[in-house]
Amino acid sequence: MRIITEIRPVSDLQNNFNDISRLVHENGASVILTKNGRRDMVVMSVEAYENSGFQSEIYHKLKEAEIEADSTEKRYTHGEVMDRLQKIIAGA
Repeated sequence: MRIITEIRPVSDLQNNFNDISRLVHENGASVILTKNGRRDMVVMSVEAYENSGFQSEIYHKLKEAEIEADSTEKRYTHGEVMDRLQKIIAGA
């Protein structure tokens, strides 16, 4: 689904709530609300919010792994990683 961002005045939140709700739920859009011509807040569905947190968490974990990889010369082959994962899964 393509994410569409709309920019609207904050007054639209009260005056056109149903329209904004439809946009964020049906189209997956985020709506930037402005106050006095400046960006003030973003409205998005709970699903989009949770997904953005999930993506942020993945990015953070990848960054940590990159830093750790830079601090050591140890590398693992695909087979070593898969063997370890299978052992972990079998023990669960």
